[in-house]
Amino acid sequence: MKKRFNAWFTSFLTGVEKAGNALPNPATLFAIFAVLALLASVVADWVDFSAKHPGTGEVIHPVNLLTVEGIHRIILEMVTNFTSFAPLGIVLVAMLGIGIAECSGLIGAVIRLLVLSAPKRLLTPILVFSGVMSNIGSDVGYVLLIPLAGVIFQSVKRHPIAGMAAAFSGVSGGFSANLLLGTIDPLLAGLSEEAARIVDPSYTVDPTANYYFMVVSTFMITLAGTWVTDKIVEPRLGEYSGGTTEAEQIEPLSSKEKRGLAYALAVTVIFTIVILWGILPQDGILRASDGSVLRSPLIKGVVAILFISASLIGIAYGFGAGTFKNDDDIISGMGESMKSMGLYLVLVFFAAQFVSYFKWSQLGTILSIKGAEALSSSGLGLIPLVILFILLSALLNMVMGSSSAKWALIAPIFVPMFMLLGYSPELTQVVYRIGDSITNIISPMMSFFALIIAFIQKYDKKAGMGTVISTMLPYSIIFFFLWTVLLVVWILFELPIGPGVDLYYHLPGTP
Repeated sequence: MKKRFNAWFTSFLTGVEKAGNALPNPATLFAIFAVLALLASVVADWVDFSAKHPGTGEVIHPVNLLTVEGIHRIILEMVTNFTSFAPLGIVLVAMLGIGIAECSGLIGAVIRLLVLSAPKRLLTPILVFSGVMSNIGSDVGYVLLIPLAGVIFQSVKRHPIAGMAAAFSGVSGGFSANLLLGTIDPLLAGLSEEAARIVDPSYTVDPTANYYFMVVSTFMITLAGTWVTDKIVEPRLGEYSGGTTEAEQIEPLSSKEKRGLAYALAVTVIFTIVILWGILPQDGILRASDGSVLRSPLIKGVVAILFISASLIGIAYGFGAGTFKNDDDIISGMGESMKSMGLYLVLVFFAAQFVSYFKWSQLGTILSIKGAEALSSSGLGLIPLVILFILLSALLNMVMGSSSAKWALIAPIFVPMFMLLGYSPELTQVVYRIGDSITNIISPMMSFFALIIAFIQKYDKKAGMGTVISTMLPYSIIFFFLWTVLLVVWILFELPIGPGVDLYYHLPGTP
């Protein structure tokens, strides 16, 4: 029975890998979807595929985009579709600041400090927690923390693959959790906002939309990842007897790095004091004109705050540690971060066209109304819908790796659909983030999956895709169960998932 299951599971994984590899590049995929949206607008107009808006009572008719007027609009607004695409500017600005912090060596030094100073009994939770937190620094968790975790575990006579699994579970499985805002938060918020405006043109989604839920999720992932590592993964791996592989020495922080961290800490304290001075008094300069904190520049302009703080702290570390000599080094760091965004810019160009065509054709609104009517008549409540959407996102992640690409694809359908059912875009976004995270660690389509295999092969020459998936599958199962339970509890108690964010949405014009 066990052999039969293993054979079936192997065949399933092979099929998933082939299906994922057969998909075009995400940018090509969006170009295809943009063309399909144009063709669908013609067919929908021809059959008069319409729906009645539940808020206004207006009958929504599809718009044929391949008329003379439509073709003119496609040509004239192609550039503005791209430049006005909500996630574009906020992601680029955030990455400029993160680029300085990463290029200076600050993020790498902080990770090393965390794991090197940890007592042996706290090694596993520190690695998982560091993995979760490393997501504010782009891909540094994958290229630095995971191989470092193997070295650390081996140095204390523990199985190095278990150490890498613990770090990988935090970096990738806990991708949507964090105590701080990272680049993924404004990116997804921008896509959610674009999708929400299909129903409500004035709706805004802040980068802090899921902050409260993600803070709690950080500790949940840390505890769950620790338990799975210590109770399931490491016992299964057994004692490491790695033949010729000698334990590597982990270099402690140099005096220059320590000085850099001291400079960074000083700037962090000063910056925090300035923020508190601007936000705590009733007439603080960082409060909104009506004295509100939730509508203040601190919350609404969190991307600018992220850029300024990351830049200042990264610069302080760089000059303290000697990695920055002058302003040229700082600008080069910002330039390096922009180099990594090249493929993202290409993807955004085609995604922006697809989203615009989908919106212009009215197909997004019509499909959302039809879908909401079907779900409403099915009698499914919020919790069953949430669980089904988590599973859908998790399965989609197995064949399409990019988190932003997937959300750009499905947000224009599911965000308006859930809004019409009375649920906020922020709730829909957090449900997607759970599903997207839990299968990251077992998805062959995850961009760093091949790199993880290479890291593990250092300690197990026979390791392959099956080794990684079988090692990480327990994390996916436990994360899915606990994260779903956490969200259900959140819903039952109607807790806010972010500052000023409600779980429910009231459609304008409805009683």
